[in-house]
Amino acid sequence: MKSTIRIAFFVILVFGIGIFSLSSSSKSATSIYFNTEIADDASPHVLAKVTAAKQSPISEIKFEKGTYHFYPDKAYESFQFVSNHGDNLVRTAFPISGFKNLTIDGQGSTFIFHGRMIPFQIDNSKNITIKNVSVDWAVPFHSEGLVVANNVEDHTFDIKISEEYPYEIRNNQLIFLKEYYEHGIGQSILYDPEREAIAYETENFTPISIFTNTKYKGIAKSLKYKYKIDKREPGYRDIGREIRIICEEISPGIVRIHHHKKRLPPVGMILVCKGEQGFNRIAPGMKVTNTDGFNATNVNMHHAGGMGLIAENSSDLVLDSFNVTPSHGRMVSTTADATHFVGCRGKVVLKNCTFNNQLDDATNVHGSYQEIIDILDEHRLGVRMGHFQQQSFTIGKPKDKIGIVRLSDSFFPFDNVTIKSIEKINGRYQIITFNEKLPSSIKEGDLIENLDAYPELTVQNCNISKNRARGLLISTPKKTIIENNFFSTEMEALLIPVESSHWYESGNAANLIIRNNTFQDCSYSGYNRGLIRFVTDDDNENIAFRKVEISNNKINHFDNLVLEISNTDQLKVSGNIIKQSFSFPKLHPDNPVINIKSSTNVLFENNQYHGDAEVVLKTDPSMKKINFN
Repeated sequence: MKSTIRIAFFVILVFGIGIFSLSSSSKSATSIYFNTEIADDASPHVLAKVTAAKQSPISEIKFEKGTYHFYPDKAYESFQFVSNHGDNLVRTAFPISGFKNLTIDGQGSTFIFHGRMIPFQIDNSKNITIKNVSVDWAVPFHSEGLVVANNVEDHTFDIKISEEYPYEIRNNQLIFLKEYYEHGIGQSILYDPEREAIAYETENFTPISIFTNTKYKGIAKSLKYKYKIDKREPGYRDIGREIRIICEEISPGIVRIHHHKKRLPPVGMILVCKGEQGFNRIAPGMKVTNTDGFNATNVNMHHAGGMGLIAENSSDLVLDSFNVTPSHGRMVSTTADATHFVGCRGKVVLKNCTFNNQLDDATNVHGSYQEIIDILDEHRLGVRMGHFQQQSFTIGKPKDKIGIVRLSDSFFPFDNVTIKSIEKINGRYQIITFNEKLPSSIKEGDLIENLDAYPELTVQNCNISKNRARGLLISTPKKTIIENNFFSTEMEALLIPVESSHWYESGNAANLIIRNNTFQDCSYSGYNRGLIRFVTDDDNENIAFRKVEISNNKINHFDNLVLEISNTDQLKVSGNIIKQSFSFPKLHPDNPVINIKSSTNVLFENNQYHGDAEVVLKTDPSMKKINFN
């Protein structure tokens, strides 16, 4: 009898605990569970639990499968400096700061955001995983209009704008109205709705020419500044220019554009607009900073007002089935890069991912050049951030090895020192103290880069296509493998740069393997560029890239130029099959298939070319004779 009572009590106790667990937001001391009862606005509920978890550590946040909306009104607000974005007051329901060993599992849910929010903001944490979730915005940060007419005589064109993109004409300008946001035409590009990809030869039609110079343009030259300025920064670039175009509503939903100076966009194409540069990257999907160990698995990033993921000064990041694709019949997914990594280390792995229809590159992996403007004493430098969207980026941490570079002499550092401390004076200017004495040969105008803040990179089994700009930008000297991917991009599929004068993105690629990929009709925008391109922005013959293998790739291309190589040592090109596709008319029929200059130790072996280019391999006269085979 006593045994029967004990069993009954145990069953009641377990059943009661089970009811409590399912009806509360926390399944255990280390797990938080949300159900769809909070779906109308999940922001305050999620924020409350995340904030409380800083005192009571958790290991897991789970969501019942469903659709959850997140509004900014009750979300956490902070001012965020974000690399390659605008610096803004933004809000989030997931301020993940100082967490360890945390998994956020959507269990197949869709999170829909509203307005200027960063869905996931990860900082100063370790071993964070986000999985099984789709991220989207109810109202996108870009706008679309179908080109329905153009008039060659008047040089005007008309676009039809659906109710999904409400607008008004204000001071003869087209303004798109959003939740918590608005934008003008600004940066724009054409999409081909049949291909659901960037339009062929779009650079001849777009961007829409918004501005022209005023009669006061010369006054800008008379303005004197004690220190160097960034003339691309908002506030400087508007000096001496005015609005060129006039927008006119012909009938509800039909807007006519006057005074565009490029060719008129063809009827049937879709004009995509995202507003003025410097103001149109305000809400990345994920921001990961100062974090060691980050995984995103089975994540669908359908939209973001900026990059899908931006990672800074973090290590060991793995994206597995991180898919950037548009939703709701939109032409555009994210309005900037799908992913971007700056100053990261350890390993960066992108595998089984789809990066489609974003308005910039699939990924960009690089460090940061900072310009020396003050030699303060034997141990201290005053350095300046070169691009306005890199402000407040911290180049490294104590003990990091810093290379000192003079690009006119070499693309590689002529000396190095280690960081003792960094004092941030403002977004542009920082003072760095080093453990060692600075070399006596150092000069103002030299650059510094963090030699420890480059990752090994793997990009594997990914689909990179239908997007504006490039596929991969690679500026890391660590081991890099690009294999078994599909590329079909508006500009280069692979750009290997040294970039020191615009974005100040440091790094010289080396130990790079590009193998078993398929390249299908890339570089169709109108620019005269190869599909795989090694280039420096300092025009000299110094070696910048080393130990490169391009092997066993299938390259189907409508145009001639496939490989554009410069400043490279130890290049092996083998087993590649290059075929003319005839998908589009050639844009640059006089080009060779391969153009190489300022390079050494180049070998071609067992390659095939099937096409009608008159010249297959062109080399710099100063190079030793090499043959295509």
